Amino acid sequence: MTSNISRRNVLAGLGATAGLLATPHIARAQASAGRVVVIGGGFGGATAARYVKLFSPETDVVLVERDATYVTCPFSNYVLGGFRDLSSITHRRDPLRQRYGVRLVRGEATAVDTNARSVKLKDGASLPYDRLVVAPGIELNYAGVPGWSEQAANTVMPHAWKAGPQTALLRRQLEAMADGGTVIIAPPANPFRCPPGPYERVSMIAWYLKNHKPKSKILVLDAKDAFSKQGLFMAGWESQYPGMVTWIAGKDGGKVESVDPRGMTVTAGFGKEKGAVINVIPPQTAGRIALDAGLAEQNGWCAVDPASFASRKAQNVYVLGDASIAGAMPKSGTAANSQAKVVAANIAASLRGAAAPAAVYHNTCYSLVTPEYGISVTDTYRPGPQGVAVVPNSGGVSPAQANAAQRKAEANYTMGWYAGIIADTFG
Repeated sequence: MTSNISRRNVLAGLGATAGLLATPHIARAQASAGRVVVIGGGFGGATAARYVKLFSPETDVVLVERDATYVTCPFSNYVLGGFRDLSSITHRRDPLRQRYGVRLVRGEATAVDTNARSVKLKDGASLPYDRLVVAPGIELNYAGVPGWSEQAANTVMPHAWKAGPQTALLRRQLEAMADGGTVIIAPPANPFRCPPGPYERVSMIAWYLKNHKPKSKILVLDAKDAFSKQGLFMAGWESQYPGMVTWIAGKDGGKVESVDPRGMTVTAGFGKEKGAVINVIPPQTAGRIALDAGLAEQNGWCAVDPASFASRKAQNVYVLGDASIAGAMPKSGTAANSQAKVVAANIAASLRGAAAPAAVYHNTCYSLVTPEYGISVTDTYRPGPQGVAVVPNSGGVSPAQANAAQRKAEANYTMGWYAGIIADTFG
C-alpha cells in the first residue's frame, strides 16, 4: 500500500502516542511510591525511564547504563556516507536526571534475581526493584559466521551494527580503499536490528563511492530472499548508482558460508569473492543480561505479553525494544520508543492498582538513498491473539513513482524524525 507523503510529515516527529495521550489521567493521577529499575539507556530504556517519571512523578526511577553517552545506530549510516559525524549522533542522558528526576547509575547489570526483585551490578552493588524494565538491545553472535570473530570485527571486518568505534573503523576503511575496489556487505537472516538498515548502508556507501571513488562496486551477499522496502531501494540504486550495486539473494547463493579475515575473502553459496572492504552483519540475539537473567526463549529473543510487554518468563519484569519478540513490529528505534510508552503506562497503572490503558504501537522507518532522496515505511499496531499485529490500512510505504520533490521532502522528514525522537527519548 502507498501512503500519502503529506501524512508522513505529521508522523515525522515523536511517533505515535495515541493510546497514551488519550489517557491524560495517567500523568495527573496521584503517583505511587515504589522503585522502577531500567536496564539499558537507548531508545527503549531511556524513553521508559522518562515516561514512568512523567506518569508517576513520585516513583523512584533508576536507569542503569554502562556507557556515559549513547551513539545512535539511526543516522550512523550517514557517517559512512560522509555528511554526518559521530559527534552529531552522540547524546548524553543528563536531561533525564536534570529535568525529570531519573537517577542515573553508571554501571553494568550482570544478574537479575527475579524472586528477590534485585539487579546485581558488576561492581557488586545491588538494586532492589518493584518493577524492572529490561531494554538491553542486541548481542552479536560472533560465532554465527564461520571464520569471523570479535577480533576480526575490531580490526579488518567490522560489523558497525553497534554505532561508535565500529562506525569510525568502517568509515576509515572506505576512505583508505583504492578506487575500483569492491565493498562487500553481508546482511543476516531475520530477525535482526533495523530491517532496512543494511540497505540504507548500501545506499550511503554508494553515495560516498559515487562522489569519491566512482570505479568501485558494492556486492551485497544476503542471507535472505527479500528485504524491507526492497522495491524502493533497488529502484533508487538503479537510478542513482547505475551499475554500482549488485544484490544476491540467499536462494541464489548469496548467503555467506564463511569468511577469511586474513585473505579478505567471503565464501557464499555461489563461490568466493575478495573485498577491499568487508562489512559483516552477524546474526543477533537479545542483549546479554536478558539471556543471563533467563528472560529469553531458545531462539535468543524475549517473549512478551503484546498488551504490555511484560515478560513471559518473570513477573514484574518488562522487556522492550530490540531484545523482545514483538510480533509484526520490527526492531527499530521508533518501535522501542513506542513500546516504552506503553510499558511506562502499564507500570504507572500497576503501582496504583489501576487498570492500564489499551495499547497502541507505532513504527516509522525512514531511509536515505541519497541525502536528498528519502523513502519510508510506517504502520500502527495493536495487540492480537498472535502477538502484536498491524492495524489494517494504518500505514504504508513511499510511492514507487514519487518525483524528486517528494523524495527530497521525505529526506527532510527523516531529519525531523531524528530530532523529534531524540528529544522525546532523552528530554
